[in-house]
Amino acid sequence: MSVPSLRIAVAARRIDPLAPNPPGTYTDHLVRVVRESPHGRDASPEPIVRTEHFILRRRGRRVELGHWLRPERLDNDLAGLLAEELFAPGWLSGNDIFERVFTGVVRSCVDGPLPAWTTFYDNTLTRIRERRHAPEHVEHSSIAGFAPVYLRTLDLVTEGPVLDMGSCFGFLPLLLAERDEPPGPPGPSPGPRRSPVIASDLARGTMRLLDRVARARGLRVDTLACDAARVPLPDRAVDTVTVIHVLEHLEPAHGEAVVREALRLARRRVVVAVPYEDEPTAAFGHVRCFGHDQLTELGRRTGCPFRVDSFHGGWLVLDHD
Repeated sequence: MSVPSLRIAVAARRIDPLAPNPPGTYTDHLVRVVRESPHGRDASPEPIVRTEHFILRRRGRRVELGHWLRPERLDNDLAGLLAEELFAPGWLSGNDIFERVFTGVVRSCVDGPLPAWTTFYDNTLTRIRERRHAPEHVEHSSIAGFAPVYLRTLDLVTEGPVLDMGSCFGFLPLLLAERDEPPGPPGPSPGPRRSPVIASDLARGTMRLLDRVARARGLRVDTLACDAARVPLPDRAVDTVTVIHVLEHLEPAHGEAVVREALRLARRRVVVAVPYEDEPTAAFGHVRCFGHDQLTELGRRTGCPFRVDSFHGGWLVLDHD
């Protein structure tokens, strides 16, 4: 018997991660997420499925998701929990629904928009840093998978201004900004940065969120809401451009346009990283797969000196002459 899936035809409406909601809840036109007790006995309506961390219902036209996550568990490993317990089995589907329930769990876990997201960022960044000194072991989580990618990117980024394309939540730009920021109490930046960090993403709401979080952490991260293939900056605007786990979200022609744009903007280096997958992970919005040969051919077509290697996925590093 196939697993039923809540497939919803969605009108493209932007998610506002900072929109006001009552404490313990998040509601938009498609989903409602509620913080509740794991021992609750609310039988109205009858649950579709109950997992270790979630209870799924349909209430009217909306998906309703209950959860009992504590603030100390609120970090980017939430992506793995949702994927494994709800999306991989087929109870929910679609990248839009994934992003909305993800936002809903964060917002309902801690009262107040900025405190909720600050908790999420603080926990995630702390656990990424901890991975630098952690021994390699078989740990399956979103942070354990991504931390080595972020940390290697930090090693590959040269000194000077950097643009991160497709930043999403912006963990990498924050780590880059922390690396260059002189120690001191949180608060507004005292003056111009020697090595500015620019984050860009198509989602305006996410860039607005990153701007608020960076300011709360006393970091200078400039943000741009734009298509990575059309960034409103002049030629050779920065020393390094990073394109980290972006191309798997784009069709081939769009991906190549992004790489050309990165080369236009970089004075010295472009760093590209992609996951190696047998099948694109639809829950994360992946639409294509890469291997060593595909990355090599992509590098060859640029006409720039390049190298390709493997480390928690594939890496293409392009250096201007």
